[in-house]
Amino acid sequence: MSVPAAAALLLAAALPALGAAPARAAADVNLARNPGFESGLAGWTCSGNSGAVVGSPVRTGSGALKAAPAGADNARCAQTVAVRPGSTYTLSAWVQGSYVYLGADGTGTTDVSTWTPSATSWQQLTTTFTTGPGTTSVTIYTHGWYGQPAYFADDVTLTGPGGGDPGDPVPGAPGGLRAGAVTASSVALSWDAVTGATGYNVYRDGTKVLSAEGPSATVTGLAASTAYRFEVSATNAAGESPKSAAVTATTSPGGGDPGPGPSVPKHAVTGYWQNFDNGATVQKISDVQSQYDIIAVAFADATTTPGAVDFRLDPALNYTEAQFKTDIAAKRAAGKSVVLSIGGERGTVTVNDASSAAHFADSVYALMQQYGFDGVDIDLENGLDPTYMTQALRALSAKAGSKLVITMAPQTIDMQSASAGYFRTALNIKDILTVVNMQYYNSGSMNGCDGRVYAQGSVDFLTALACIQLEGGLDPSQVGLGLPASPRAAGGGYVSPSVVNNALDCLAKGTNCGSFKPPRTYPGIRGAMTWSTNWDAAAGSSWSGAVGPHVHGLP
Repeated sequence: MSVPAAAALLLAAALPALGAAPARAAADVNLARNPGFESGLAGWTCSGNSGAVVGSPVRTGSGALKAAPAGADNARCAQTVAVRPGSTYTLSAWVQGSYVYLGADGTGTTDVSTWTPSATSWQQLTTTFTTGPGTTSVTIYTHGWYGQPAYFADDVTLTGPGGGDPGDPVPGAPGGLRAGAVTASSVALSWDAVTGATGYNVYRDGTKVLSAEGPSATVTGLAASTAYRFEVSATNAAGESPKSAAVTATTSPGGGDPGPGPSVPKHAVTGYWQNFDNGATVQKISDVQSQYDIIAVAFADATTTPGAVDFRLDPALNYTEAQFKTDIAAKRAAGKSVVLSIGGERGTVTVNDASSAAHFADSVYALMQQYGFDGVDIDLENGLDPTYMTQALRALSAKAGSKLVITMAPQTIDMQSASAGYFRTALNIKDILTVVNMQYYNSGSMNGCDGRVYAQGSVDFLTALACIQLEGGLDPSQVGLGLPASPRAAGGGYVSPSVVNNALDCLAKGTNCGSFKPPRTYPGIRGAMTWSTNWDAAAGSSWSGAVGPHVHGLP
């Protein structure tokens, strides 16, 4: 976000590359149920009732899947399959149609997909993946694309070791059990993953209190100022391991969340504050304009520990740490939230396994305590793993409490489909998510929720793309419009503040729309975001001066 992206991207250029189709070994066993749709849709679930079984065209047998995208629904048909941890699988299907996708979610490593832009006859799609150390099931799926005709699929195969094999050896005892953040009623635990384990049992003072899929858990319902002894075991289909070495933790003496923290208003303006000098006005936190309700400090830096982050003030700002902390405290006292942003265009933070997820949560929480941040902003512009980012943010929530502020700033391509990693992460943490401020810039043309293509820089671009999120599962209070504060702040996509305000009116009240009319109004829409408070200041604070009062005046 801090450096303008390359020239505007066309949608097709941003989509995944086509996969090759290796031959299937004769001895492979297909784990997919009803792979040829000979038993109707048994075993499959299609979004929005978009799927049906037809007798023509078929590749083999008597049936094939036909699924038709409509509006904001991409006709996703999926099934969940039992698999074994740490194993390699090949997923394949034969498809016909335009922009047909095949993929797997919940792999525990890197989720995969492949696609074809145009298959006028049956074409095979194939991809491979390896499951994580605690993965016992994956979801395989096909889907189409917005505004495209119905697609067809047949002969789906998932080949590899079947899940839950009782012949596997019992896993070894977990090592490295450690206690993390404690409150008056909870203790966060983590431990080293065990090869071959499909789950873990957590014991408190010798009694099993919960089960976990991955190597971390938070034990709740504890008494204040009390010492507890914890152990953990690993499990799989063959049985349960011996217990780990014990660790003792004592709960804190008083009440709930660690610090009062402000509440984000119903309609809020978010601004990124630059911890560097790139030609925009250099600001201290105390200089940030009063219209901003959420201030995202950009950016945290990756460390040599996978998933962990750190933050240090840029010496070029001539800003002491003590004054920085004082200024954050003053903003919070004024009712503002200050969060630490992770990523940016050049960010290299990677959270792709249980260990890095734990490191992420631990390091972010430590920085929150060190500087007084209210939460975290996820601005990973090089992609993210929804399985482990979800795990990391839930672990952070368990540490920080109910007033944790979580914001996101995905690029437009990241929110085109609810099956995309960023969108899935947002939906996975919907109960603790504050707002997604998608970047409506540096993107080129994109699909709206009506299947039409819209060019950036117009009110239709803002409203039709916001509609995908609003109709795709996010609450209106979790949707914000992210725009540059001035033409100098981005490579493309700047619109005047009046266009931002018109888009907000269109979404909230159904007025001041362009040619695109949303299917309903969303009066609870959260508001708007800008990159950055510094570029806003360089332009005389014209963005926050116009958009801020408008956001705060929404119904």
